[in-house]
This record gives sequence, structure tokens and C-alpha cells, in this order.
Amino acid sequence: MNETLSYIDSNGERFVEELKDFLRIPSISANSTYDPETRRAAEFVAAEAVRIGLENVRILETAGHPVVYADWLHADGKPTVLIYGHYDVQPPEPLELWTNPPFEPTVEGDSIYARGSIDDKGQVFMHLKSLESLLATTGGLPANVKIIIEGEEEVGSPNLPPFLAAHKELLACDTVMISDTTMYDYEMPGITYGLRGLAYFELHVVGPDRDLHSGMFGGAVANPINALCELIAKMKDSAGRVQLPGFYDNVVDVSPKERAELERLPYSATDFCSMINIPITVGEAGYSDLERLWARPTLDVCGIWGGYQGEGAKTVLPSKAAAKISMRLVANQDYRKVADQLRAFIQEHKPSGVSIEVIELHGGPPALTPTDSVPVRAALRALETAFGTKPFLIRSGGSIPIVADFEEQLGAPVVLMGFGLPDQNAHSPNEKMNLSNYHRGIKSSALFLQEYSRMYAAE
Repeated sequence: MNETLSYIDSNGERFVEELKDFLRIPSISANSTYDPETRRAAEFVAAEAVRIGLENVRILETAGHPVVYADWLHADGKPTVLIYGHYDVQPPEPLELWTNPPFEPTVEGDSIYARGSIDDKGQVFMHLKSLESLLATTGGLPANVKIIIEGEEEVGSPNLPPFLAAHKELLACDTVMISDTTMYDYEMPGITYGLRGLAYFELHVVGPDRDLHSGMFGGAVANPINALCELIAKMKDSAGRVQLPGFYDNVVDVSPKERAELERLPYSATDFCSMINIPITVGEAGYSDLERLWARPTLDVCGIWGGYQGEGAKTVLPSKAAAKISMRLVANQDYRKVADQLRAFIQEHKPSGVSIEVIELHGGPPALTPTDSVPVRAALRALETAFGTKPFLIRSGGSIPIVADFEEQLGAPVVLMGFGLPDQNAHSPNEKMNLSNYHRGIKSSALFLQEYSRMYAAE
């Protein structure tokens, strides 16, 4: 392994330049105008897989953007690792907030700035570079490896679950490696073992069949905006607890062991508030900030509209109002049941004089993976070697719904070994990747394959 690690060190600058070529492709999956570029990104990944020595490289079609598959399966008697990532990126707008154009990668200090640099092209490329380094220095890999890199993660991976179901034999593996998450801080690597799920809705409130003069009708006609605000206000109590019936029934609470691990982290409420310019943190009573951020369910209004929005005054009662409601879910909560709970709540608390329609926009299950599994223990050891410090076990407040699909369809545990950072600006202008972590991530990936193969054989 020393030869492989030396190869990674000596080729560091080249690895950055090759990443730039990947980042220049505007593979924006949400915008059909960019479909040719999104296809070009898939072709780039496939060509790179061929170049570094992977086999059976294919671009497999779906109803949307394709999936890139490749493998190397010559490690007889060794476990098989499936590496997953995505080549599509978020739209870059607002463009005026970028210091440099989003698809012209720019290195400043110890970071590379570009859309997709951390989410997820940079992290995908870490694994490709680790495989290249192992094949170039040893002629093989310490474990069997398959890769699937999709092009629709940023639009909810609508075609990946059926793809997994249709290709179970092709994708059969002993564990799934995903690098699309974050570390706690620059010198604090970690394994993410918990992800929140998501339930996202629109509420449409309708009153009269047209806007009405507020003087002639105000006081006798229900105002949809008032009704919507009244309804939303009832969804959480003064202690920050969601009031949907049965919402907490199946929630898995944080264990004492997990709390002890969280307390190892050097969290500062003052620093947190300073980072986003807020005076204090708020949330569900009885839980720490990290527990609220990572391990407790939430309900938030992500958008609200209705009535006159122009300059000056217009004295009308609006006919309609609407809001977008996002709920982050934790282990054992089912986003489909949450939809039923929301409807039951609205049925009980609907203000008089209006009708309300609930539209389901998106849902995904939470994930909570065992921290004592062989692949997780191997990943922790790999990170400790690459970073020279003991890694942490952390959760994430975000969602990767496909994690549950991998576990359900393939029956394989998932390892979330991510290298993003709190200030990476994923999904925002000036997205960046820390280059020190890019190089250490390449080493971590190579070390993981070695450690997992060794520990798997010892079990």
C-alpha cells in the first residue's frame, strides 16, 4: 500500500487537472436544455473508467439520464464493493453571486471552486483515482469492485430504484460505498451512519371564486392567507413539537452511546450562530442542537404565497393561498404515513370557509445503519490512517433516499464516507472542494478496499 500512497502523492497535481475537465461539463439534470451535456458527463465517466483499467464499462439507459456501470472482478474469494455516486449537478443560479463562472474550475488557496466540485463530481473522482492508483501500482485491487454513477440524483433519482430492481444480479455486492456526505470539520473525518428522510407537500387553500374588495367583503368572508397562517401555526406547539397525530409514534430516539459520541464533537453554539448570522438557535425542547439537526424530525415552511405582491397597496381579499411544507424524518418514520397524518391534521383543524388541497411533491425514507458492521469499521480505520486522527461517527440532517433502496434491493450495508465540509456551499454559489481532503479522500478510498478485504476475511 505504501507504493500506492506514494503514487497518489506524486500524481496529485494531475488528479486536480483531470477533475477540472469533469467539472467543466454543465451536467444540469433538472434543465432539459443541458441534456446533451449531461450525456457528455456520463460519457466522460465511462471513458475514464476504461482509461484507468476497469472492465465491462457500459452506459446503461433509463427512462431519464443514463447510469454508468463498470467493474473489476478478479479478486477471487474477496468481497465485492459497489461504489455509487452521481455525475449530475444542481443549477448554478443565481449566476451573479459566483466569483468565477460556475463551470470554469478555479483553484484559490487550498480549494477548487466549481459547480459539482463537492456534490458530487469531486467525490466520485476520488474513487476513480484510488482505483487508478491501485491498478497502476499493484496490477489489481484488494477487493472486487463495481461502480454505478447516475445522472439524476439532483432531481430525486426517479429512475434509480427501478434500475436497481432490474439489475440485482449485475449489482450484487457485499457492501455499498457512497461518498456524497460531509465531515464534521476540516481535520475531523467521520462516517455518517444516519440520514433523515423527507416528506414534502404543497398546501393549496381556496376561498371565494375571485379576489374581493377588502372593505366590501372583509369581516364576513374567510381569507385564505389568514386560514393558511392559522393552520400552519397549529402544526407545532410552543416547545417545538410537531402536532400531527402519531408523528412521533415510531421515532427512534438518540441512545446514550450516541449522545456520548456527539459530546466528543467540539460543537459551539456561538460559532454555529456566527456562521449563518443568527442570534440564537431554536428547536424542539429537551434536545441539543446536534440532536435537533441530525436525529430529530422537523416540520418547516419552505415557501408561502398568496394575494397582491406588487408595489403599494391593493385592498383585496385573495381567492387563493399556498405553502410548501417540508418534513425531515428520522429512523422508523414512513413518509407515506406522514402524508396520512398531515391530511388527518388538516381535516381536524381546517378553518371554516375554505377548502384545502394537499399535494405530495416528494418523499424519501430515512436511514440508520449499524456502526459495528465490518465495512463501517474498515472505513473508520482507513480514515484514521489517511488523516492521522481518530474519526467520528456522525449523522446528517440531509437526505439520500437511495440509501434505503440499496439496502432493500441489494441486501447490502451502506457506508457513507464523505469528504464535504460545512462551508462547501453545496447547492449554492461558489461551491468548492478542499483539495487536501480531495487527496486524503483518494487515499481513504484505497485504504478502505484494503482494510475491508482484510477484515472481511477475518470474520
